[in-house]
Amino acid sequence: MSVRIDKWLWATRFFKTRALAKKHVESGKIKVNGQKTKPSRLLNLNDELEINKEDLKWVVEILQLIEKRVSAKLAAEAYEETPESIKARNDALVEKKLVYSSTPKPLKHPDKKSRRQLIRIKHNQS
Repeated sequence: MSVRIDKWLWATRFFKTRALAKKHVESGKIKVNGQKTKPSRLLNLNDELEINKEDLKWVVEILQLIEKRVSAKLAAEAYEETPESIKARNDALVEKKLVYSSTPKPLKHPDKKSRRQLIRIKHNQS
């Protein structure tokens, strides 16, 4: 038995829709056994997938072939993520949180006077 890659990515909840999965496969963000592929590619057991989604990267080995979307718990049993991938993804999430927490945030929205001052500053810099 084999399953299309876009269908499997959707069924295992990596993407919300098959169209999104197809788009990522076509753009080369998904690799099967280290090679770019097409959305119609049929997956087999023990294939290795590299999934690049936003700033995160998963490297997983396929354990089950699923065609229909299932619960998150069952979907997680369909693949096994490599320990290096888990560590790298967790490090990226921690770094992302640190960057977010270190950026200054205003205490309130600017009022009309402040907005006008900001506009003047932006126009003078251009």
